[in-house]
Order: sequence, then structure tokens, then C-alpha cells
Amino acid sequence: MDRQIPQPTTKLAKRLLLAALIASSASGCASQRDVSVSMAPPQVAPTNSVAIRAVDWQQVLSEPETGTIRPVGYNDGVVFAAPTLIAQAPAEAGERSTGKALQLDPPKEDGELGDGSEGDKEAVGKENGNEAAPEKKEANSPSPSFPPASVDYYISTALARHPKLLAARQRVAAATYVIPQAKALPDPTFNNTFWPIQDQALETAAGRVGHQMSVNQMVPFPKKLQTKAVIASREVQIAQAEVDLIAREITESVRLAYYEVWFAGRAIAIIEETKDLVADLTDVAEARYRSGGSQQDVLRAQLETDRLDEQLISLRKQKQIAQADLATLLQQPVGLVPETTDRLDIADTPQQIESLISLAEQCNPKLRGLAWEIQRDREKQRLACLQKYPDFTVGVNWGLISDSSSVLSPVANGHDNISFNLGTTLPIWRDKIDAGIREASHRTSSTTRRLEAERDELYGKIRRLIAQADALSEQRDIYEDRIIPRTEDTLKLSIADYRGKRTDFFTLIETYRELLMFETQLARIDATLAGTIAQLDRTVGCPY
Repeated sequence: MDRQIPQPTTKLAKRLLLAALIASSASGCASQRDVSVSMAPPQVAPTNSVAIRAVDWQQVLSEPETGTIRPVGYNDGVVFAAPTLIAQAPAEAGERSTGKALQLDPPKEDGELGDGSEGDKEAVGKENGNEAAPEKKEANSPSPSFPPASVDYYISTALARHPKLLAARQRVAAATYVIPQAKALPDPTFNNTFWPIQDQALETAAGRVGHQMSVNQMVPFPKKLQTKAVIASREVQIAQAEVDLIAREITESVRLAYYEVWFAGRAIAIIEETKDLVADLTDVAEARYRSGGSQQDVLRAQLETDRLDEQLISLRKQKQIAQADLATLLQQPVGLVPETTDRLDIADTPQQIESLISLAEQCNPKLRGLAWEIQRDREKQRLACLQKYPDFTVGVNWGLISDSSSVLSPVANGHDNISFNLGTTLPIWRDKIDAGIREASHRTSSTTRRLEAERDELYGKIRRLIAQADALSEQRDIYEDRIIPRTEDTLKLSIADYRGKRTDFFTLIETYRELLMFETQLARIDATLAGTIAQLDRTVGCPY
């Protein structure tokens, strides 16, 4: 069963909790300076607001009304409570609606509050030493990118065109053509003996021999050619196991690179969310500063924004590196950027180690390759033993006889001479043959020990990966079920304390920072868990 990774929470739901900060800044200042606050008629809240991780933010942000709120003077001006700002219409695309809602104007010199004009906003920025600079446009155009695709699509693409895998397949094809060569008889030999000087030619009673030709064929001892063919077929199976091993390596590399791209994108999305929220907090801190608060809160909020910008630069670089690695595996130009889907499917961690070990013995390409090597070496040992038996040679001879007048024999008739021959090798050098047998035996023993060592290493790796996957799965559950919800509860308490001026702005920023760290850590755990399962898939070698 696949487990779906939850989508990033909506920004609107998180921003709802920040709206309470306006109530604390505006109503708090009003209560200290004997100012009443006028509440505008509430509008209908958006219906698409979603609670973050099952947290009832509406309940968190709601405040019990202690009495009727009536407008009174504050430096001959009037301020309005936060409910009016929460109910404002959403801003256009690309603008921060919550940021506009959180803007408050400083008191003017004549004692009246401003109406939120652009000149007032510029004055606030200059007062805080944070004059807005013109935005710089990027000179480089964005690189072309793939449409977001699943990891299976990228795996199939890499397996279809990766040169390392194609080269291994060509080696398999080449090895298959060794089999007919191994089981074929050696080429026959043809000999022609002739005498260029007629007086020195060989003569028989039938006449003078002009040419003596022969055709010979060597025939190995039975089972030798068959054994060589079996050895060649084992080489094909070893080469095929190497193809499977390379395919598993490429699959694992694609999955690991894909998960790195996904993690970088997820971390960037988390920081972008938090960056918007910190920008809203900066507006709140500036509003409180204009109302008599401390400028230290404004500086801390701006410093937090700079810290998030620095993290974004690092994460974007990390994502570009991972995308370049993935594009290389896909045999695509480095400038063509692969993108991942938002969802990351993570299979459940298997629990039965024994069943995985049994599957690995059957499916692991490296173990299968070593098993084929053992069988090949055994066939080589059998072939070495067959060298004790002789090989045979058969042939036919044809002598061209001439009965010209120059022959010496008085009974020459010119009949050609045809004969057959049969030969055999003499395997008398027993030391050489025994040394070949012992060599093949030691090679077989060596391959067997290599198989045992690889099997032990494989068993240990499977156990380590399962232990790692189990630990990551437990950590993931702790983060999802305990750490992040409790951090959100702490955030709710921090908001309440900040509203009642029982805590400072630094504590609120620290709580946001912890939530950012925990959510980023959860994304890293998801990517690491998926990578661990990818390594486990490669180690086992077949679906489990």
C-alpha cells in the first residue's frame, strides 16, 4: 500500500492566525491609551480556508468579546479592530493580501492618524531605515523544463537510452554469437605437395607423382565441443546478469536524484510560505513600533527574512544540482530541467527479513551472476578433465600420377592414388593436464567463496536498510503525530501570550523557526525514507 505525502498547507489558513496579532497590536495600544476601537460589520469569511494539520485555527483566532466596542478618540483619531481587516477582499494574484491587511499608519504630526496613503507608507519605511529598493529583474531567462512527471517515467526514459546499459546489452548480444563458434569443428586443412623439378619427382610403378594433395579434419574427443558451448552459454548468462545489475544501479540513481529534487522543491515551498508569514509579522512589528512598541522586534523580523533568503539561495542551488544529475541520467541536456510531482509515493517498509533474503538469493543480479560464474568454472573444470583424452584427425589423400614417356616404370598406367588417414593426439604430458585441472578447481573454489562473501554482505545490507527504514518510518510518525502538532500548539500559546503582552516577538519568531525546521526535517525524512526503500529494491532485485 502506498502512502501519500500530505500537500503543503494553504497560506490563507496560516495567515488567519496572524490576523490576531493586529487585534493585539491595535486593541492593546487602545487599552493602554484609553482608546476605544470601532468594529466594522463582519463580512463572510472565505469557505476554502483549511485547518493546518487538523488544527482549528478559527477557534484559535477567535476572541471572546467582553463588551460593545465603541469608537473614541485617540489623538483625535479613530482606529479600527482587526475583524474589519480580516474581512477585506483578497488581493490580486501575486500580491500579499494579508500584508496589505496588516498595514497600519503612524500618527501624524498634527495628532491624526493617516489614511494609509502611499506617502505615509514611504514615511514609515524611511523612519525604520528600510527604504524600499527597486526590484531587479533577472537577466537570464529561465531554463526549459520537463512537465512534472512521476519517478517511473524518468526511470523508463533512463533505461531506454542510458549508454552504459546499451553497452551492456551489446555485450550480451556479442556473447550469444560465441556459442556457435565454440561448438563448431575446427577448420579443415588442405595440403598440396608437388615437385617442380621433374627429374626429382617421386615415381611409383604406376608413374611419376606430379601432385600429392590431402584434406584433413581434426575431431575433438566427444563432449569437448559440447562443454565449450555450455561455457559460452554461461558467459551469456553472466553478461545478462551484468545488464540487470546496471539497470538496477541506474534505477536507484534516478530515484535518489528524483527524491533530492523533490526534497529541494518541498523545502523551497515551505520556506516561501514561512517567508510570506514572516513578512506579515514584519508588518505587525512595524505597526506596534509605530504605536509605541520596540524597534527591536522590527529588526528581528527583518533579520529573519534575510535568513530565509539565504536558505532559499542554498536550496535553489541544491535543487539545480539534483536536476542536473537527473538530466544526466536521462541523457538530456543539462539546461533542460526535470521537475517532480508534488506527491511522493512511499511504499510500506517490509517487515519479514527472511522473505527478503530468500527473494534476494533468487533475484539479486550480482548473486545470480556469481552463481553463473560458478557453473561456468565447473564446466571449465570438466573441460580440463577431458584434456586427458585424445583428439582425432581424419583425412583423405589424392596423388596425381603421370604416365608420360619420361617415366622409368615399364608398367606405368597413370592411375591416380587415393588413400585415407586417421590420426590421434597423444596426451602424455600428465603434469600439464593435472595442472590445468587444479587451476580450474581453484577458480571454482574462489568463485564459490566470492558468492558466500557477497551473500553475507547482502544479508547485512538488507538488515541495515530495513532497520534504517523502520527508524525513519517511526521518526516520520513522531513528527507527524506529535512534534509538529505540539509545536503548533506552542505556536497557539505564543500567539495568545503575544496578544496579552506576556511574551516578546523573539519567542514568536523562534516558534515559527522551530515549525519551519520540523516541517523541513519531515520532508528530509520522507526523501530519505524513499531513498532507503529504493536502495532496498536494488539490493533485493525484484518486487517484494
